[in-house]
This record gives sequence, structure tokens and C-alpha cells, in this order.
Amino acid sequence: MSDSVRVALVTGASRRIGADIVRHLHQTGYRVVLHCNRSAREAESLAGSLNGVRANSVKILHADLGEHGALDALVVNTLGFWGRLDALVNNASAFYPTPMGGVSERQWDELLGTNLKAPFFLAQAAAESLAQQRGAIVNIVDVYAERPLKSFPVYSVAKAGLAALTRSLAVELAPDVRVNGVSPGAILWPEHEADEGQAALLSRVPMGRCGAPEDIARAVVFLLRDAPYVTGQILTVDGGRNLFI
Repeated sequence: MSDSVRVALVTGASRRIGADIVRHLHQTGYRVVLHCNRSAREAESLAGSLNGVRANSVKILHADLGEHGALDALVVNTLGFWGRLDALVNNASAFYPTPMGGVSERQWDELLGTNLKAPFFLAQAAAESLAQQRGAIVNIVDVYAERPLKSFPVYSVAKAGLAALTRSLAVELAPDVRVNGVSPGAILWPEHEADEGQAALLSRVPMGRCGAPEDIARAVVFLLRDAPYVTGQILTVDGGRNLFI
């Protein structure tokens, strides 16, 4: 394989924002390892369509990011495909409410595990291979890392930890690996959940509308490919909502 062909591992990559990240990386020439857990059908469909455009350019790996042993294996198996790793995108995320008074240890472990523990240990497992390619990591954070969402304290804490992890890893892995984050605002509404506050939320967005998954994907590609002197930064992509949140 030519040294110019970069390889990216994207977690939670079969649907929604993750799928758009995969598509945009693929369009810019990356070979992509698409991680999924339960969304096997969507993963197969996405990989099939992209491999139809460019043969042998997308692979699928199934893993439960809550299982610690699966994290090292995810990186090892990624390297097994094309022998290199240039980019890690920690996109996978668990998201659900945990109002105070009824939070269980299982909920704490799941939300912190997916949103914080898994990105840390994947970065640790991938660091040496990324350094060999002068590669980069992008973590998908959230505007609620800075301003917590009511009834979502555990999720908000997890994403705040991911923001801190992004900055910490930028120090730990420099100068060979850059580490940045993208912090989405209102991009996609939660599935299977009516949100009567959508209009009120959008009224506080200067751009006056929801963003699109491709807005996040473009930001990820920029940080991975076009920002060689940027590290330790979190790019907020929220239509200006943070000015009024």
C-alpha cells in the first residue's frame, strides 16, 4: 500500500454522525475501519456502498466498547488490515437521562465507559502506531461538557471528562500525535424521543436551524488532515448556540 493512503478507525461508525464521518473520510481518500456494536446491518450497508466506490477501502469490526479487552483488540485488528493507523475518531457514545436520586452504578459505568474510558484506552493502544505516521486523534465531545444538561448529570460529567482527556492527551502524545475534539450542538435530535423544547432551543441558535451530520464530519476531516499545527483544541460546531446556552 502506498504511504499516501491513510487509514482511520472510527468508533460508533455505522449510523448517524459516525456514518457521515466515515463517508467524508472515505471521500478524501482514507481507508476506513468502521467499528460497530449492535448496528451490524447498517454497518454492512455502509461498507458495501463505499467498497463499491473503491474496492477494499472499508472494513468492519464488531466490539463492545464496555469490555476492556475489546479495546486493545480493536486496534490490533485494525492494524491487521493494512498495517498502519493514521487517525482515530472516538465517536461512539451512550446518551440517556440519569436524574439525580435514581442513578445506578450500571448507568454510571456504561456512560463513563463508552464516553470516557473507551476513548482513553483506545488512544493508549493506538498511540505507538499513530506516532509512526505522525497521526491524529479526534474525540467527539458535546456542548454539554461545558454547560451540563439537566437530568443528564452522568452524561455531562462523562463528556466533560472527555474534553479534559482531549487536552491531556495532546500534552502526553505530542509532538508525534495531535489530539483535538469536536463539540457538536443541535445536530440530530435523540431517536425515539419527543422533544417539546426543540423550538425553544433553536431560538437560541444564531444560525436559526439545526446543524447537519456533515458539519461535524467536515470539522473532523479538517482536524485530521488540514490542521498540522493544531492540538489540544475543541472545535465547537453549534451554530453559535454556546453564546446563549
